[in-house]
Amino acid sequence: QVQLVESGGGLVQAGGSLRLSCAASGRVFSNFAMAWFRQAPGKEREFVAGIRWNSGNTYYADSVKGRFTISRDNAKNTVYLQMNTLKSEDTAVYRCAVSPRVGISIASYDYDYWGQGTQVTVSS
Repeated sequence: QVQLVESGGGLVQAGGSLRLSCAASGRVFSNFAMAWFRQAPGKEREFVAGIRWNSGNTYYADSVKGRFTISRDNAKNTVYLQMNTLKSEDTAVYRCAVSPRVGISIASYDYDYWGQGTQVTVSS
């Protein structure tokens, strides 16, 4: 089993920044991807950003490209999501997830382990 604990959400004004953290513990995979997804009220869950743990390769949704940055700290088993120039449409519950499969998938069903989520609210 893998345990994921997110932190860093909150209320911020439009144009502001937040950094989310996701600490992983438990089962160790030889090669895996971690990603952030978000879900706003009444909307489908959507992929935000992903990172291959070994290579550090990243992939972003078009809606956040240039504003969000995903990174990882190998020593702390933690992945981060730096969110800048936040917009009201970024308001959602953000969850991190782990996939033991090759490649960064944008499909939530490819991720086996999920954190509980952290609320991000951007006021306009």
